[in-house]
Amino acid sequence: MRLAASLPAKKPQSMPNTMFPIFLKMDQIQTMVVGGGNVALEKASAILRNSPEANLTLVAPFFRPETIEYLQDFPQVKLHERPFQPSDLVGLDLIICATDSPELHAEIKALAAAQHLLCNVADTPPLCDFYLGSIVQKGDLKIAISTNGKSPTLAKRIRAFLEDVIPDEIQTSLEQLEAARKNLKGDFQEKITQLNELTKNLIFPKKD
Repeated sequence: MRLAASLPAKKPQSMPNTMFPIFLKMDQIQTMVVGGGNVALEKASAILRNSPEANLTLVAPFFRPETIEYLQDFPQVKLHERPFQPSDLVGLDLIICATDSPELHAEIKALAAAQHLLCNVADTPPLCDFYLGSIVQKGDLKIAISTNGKSPTLAKRIRAFLEDVIPDEIQTSLEQLEAARKNLKGDFQEKITQLNELTKNLIFPKKD
């Protein structure tokens, strides 16, 4: 016991990145954004750019004109111009907090946890069950980028880089590979081997 007590404390290790990325069919679940300002518009537009048919509701005492104007192109999106109410959580699958009230965010997070709802709180990683990453989309190719909540700015920089180096012609490659996959014979492992052979020379053209 004395020996154990005299040993130096272990250096704390950095927290590993344990996030598990998934792609959601936003038109098949119910999502709410609480807030009507710039951050709320940023969250809502990020969802709608990737899933224009998303089932989305926004609630806030006031909505900026820019938010109302942007959402006019998405008739399925609902706006409730009033304060958040606990009953708003009924029937939801995801909720995103994007106001300037930390107290309200903490309240919503607690209510969501009690009902087993996934919650994202803007600029507050400890209260988030999930993060909204930066997204690269080229046709059917979609890449989500996360920095584990540490630096959204870096994620945006990486997104810009990938958007530049991945050619738009990647969609043609995807369609050709899909057609080839449908014609492949053999078991699963054999199909994987054939697809690996087809794609081994697939490279992106370099830009000056």
